[in-house]
Amino acid sequence: MGGFFGVASKNDAVLDTFFGVDYHSHLGTRRAGMAAMDEELGMQRKIHKIENSPFRTKFERILDEMEGKSAVGCISDADAQPLLIRSNHGLYAICTIGIINNSDALVKQYLAFSGGHFGAMTTTGVTGINASELVAAMIDQKTDFSEGIKFAQDVIDGTASILILKEDGNLIAARDKMGRIPVLIGKRDDGFCVSFEDFAYKKLGYEDYKELGPGEIVEISSDGVKVLSPARNKKKICAFLWSYYGYPTSCYEGVNVEVMRYRNGQIMAKTDKGLNIAQDIDYVSGVPDSGTPHAIGYANQSGIPFARPFIKYTPTWPRSFMPSNQRERSRVAKMKQIPVHELIKDKKLLFVDDSIVRGTQLRETVEFLYENGAKEVHMRSACPPIMYGCKYLNFSRGTSDMDLISRSTILELEGEEGFKHLDEYSDASTERGIKMRKAICEKLHFASLEFQSLEGIVEAIGLPADELCTYCWNGKG
Repeated sequence: MGGFFGVASKNDAVLDTFFGVDYHSHLGTRRAGMAAMDEELGMQRKIHKIENSPFRTKFERILDEMEGKSAVGCISDADAQPLLIRSNHGLYAICTIGIINNSDALVKQYLAFSGGHFGAMTTTGVTGINASELVAAMIDQKTDFSEGIKFAQDVIDGTASILILKEDGNLIAARDKMGRIPVLIGKRDDGFCVSFEDFAYKKLGYEDYKELGPGEIVEISSDGVKVLSPARNKKKICAFLWSYYGYPTSCYEGVNVEVMRYRNGQIMAKTDKGLNIAQDIDYVSGVPDSGTPHAIGYANQSGIPFARPFIKYTPTWPRSFMPSNQRERSRVAKMKQIPVHELIKDKKLLFVDDSIVRGTQLRETVEFLYENGAKEVHMRSACPPIMYGCKYLNFSRGTSDMDLISRSTILELEGEEGFKHLDEYSDASTERGIKMRKAICEKLHFASLEFQSLEGIVEAIGLPADELCTYCWNGKG
């Protein structure tokens, strides 16, 4: 995934940007960067890998290295950024969040009519092209930033939210054309900021000013915010924001993540009670960390005590330190689980996870619980079965459709013919839905398994269904 933060201020902007970017560390673990504009020093930039150390450690000397009343920064799980670009628009720094599915076609199109070139990379991307450089190349086809951004977003198959730091110190921010991810503006007496997460600027003394609409483009100075292009009519914000990767304190479209997760758990508990399943449970628990609030909602509604039968040991292995090798990742994940034996031995446990993607680590978690004496382990997923790898955001590690446990199980049950009936497999009330859940239970050793319904998660979010992107669950983006 990724996140960005920028400041246009009457005072130095580097410290606010440093803290603002740091508050986006939950959105990426690969690279981070900052750029600042100063009248005397000009444009400055720093980029570091953060795979083996957190953002704050790598950028702790930034106040000695950068100055400027305007600055931008980003956390990225993809390419190195921000990039510095010199073009017909002058010198600027650019950060992007999203994914480009038609990179090859855009590169060929650009090279065909411009005679230009790109710097090639050997480590990331299908084409070996930095996505932000490709976005910049599309922007530079037009005579001003607004028209260039609109052109880039129209030709990109995927998603691109954009943050630009200009040579004059102003920022340009653009939310992706479908509004799949948020872009928010904060205001303080000495200037304005741009952020993915609202709490990031509120902790720095800014207050809510504006949430950009789909495709909206604004120019930001220390004195104000000017709309360059108004919001488009159609919105499809990612529903997975609330279920999984949104930070608990964040609000998107006015809906708080933590509160939504409580509601989501309550809805699942009501469903189980209505079907009279998993009622004889000793404790309700969350698969840490993002499953926990869903579980609290479930426990509050059901009246079953909430407990934490195991605790994740994170001082040694925080998320940023997870190895890239899957075997080592699984080993570390297991090492982090410290049991509370009194809450496990001879107990019937119901766990709620934010989602079930591949199921690999979840199977190991369940085995760990049984090894420590659990009598039964029931599982609930806080979202519907994931049937499609996301093509709009890169928040997962390259998951193809057949890596998904729902898809692979359907293939085992019915072959490719089963892919014509994904709606039935998603529905717990159908014969196919029952078979899929039973098969996954056998694979992962669950006493029972259920997924939140699509209707249930939409109800928990509280926004109109046609304003939500639910592609990963039903193929409708």
